[in-house]
Amino acid sequence: MRVNEGIRAREVRLVGPDGNQIGIKPIEEALRMAEDMDLDLVEVAPQAQPPVCKIMDYGKYRYEQTVKMKEARKKQSVVVYKEMKMRPKIDRHDYEIKRRHIERFLKAGNKVKVTIMFRGREMSHVDLGRSLLEQLAEEVAELGTVESQPKLEGRNMQMILAPLNVARKDGGRNAKAENASRGGEALRGDGKGKDQEEEGLR
Repeated sequence: MRVNEGIRAREVRLVGPDGNQIGIKPIEEALRMAEDMDLDLVEVAPQAQPPVCKIMDYGKYRYEQTVKMKEARKKQSVVVYKEMKMRPKIDRHDYEIKRRHIERFLKAGNKVKVTIMFRGREMSHVDLGRSLLEQLAEEVAELGTVESQPKLEGRNMQMILAPLNVARKDGGRNAKAENASRGGEALRGDGKGKDQEEEGLR
């Protein structure tokens, strides 16, 4: 933003400190008017023909803009992403540990990106990874909801969970309904049902 002698135009469309249009003036006259008022000449619309300049207290203007920016930053909710990685054949003990970590992240107000990593022949059973993510979403539903549904990207499948206090309302309700209708699936990648798998882990 150009100010006073930094303005390069030969003539400007001048606006007074009260916001009223003064008209097109040579730059020398506009500068003199601003100086007579003990104010600054500020170029507010440099792309206009001729450029629009306003007579104002530039120091006060900059201070007010700084205050507005600080207030706007305070009002913004800072959302931190945490990431949790799993394998499709994760055993129950490890799964429970990771789930508790995810619950702690959600309680702290953080979004969580959960990644299922597939290797080799596991790519032919991506449905097991999806089932694992859906089960996880159902189990943490009291703390968070699915913001981004499970999506396969290369050899990884990712899902984003958001704490309830920052989650999108409609998206959260739809995700919970979908997860509840599908129910939990196997934790392991051997095709067993949930009850069978729990029996095998005892």
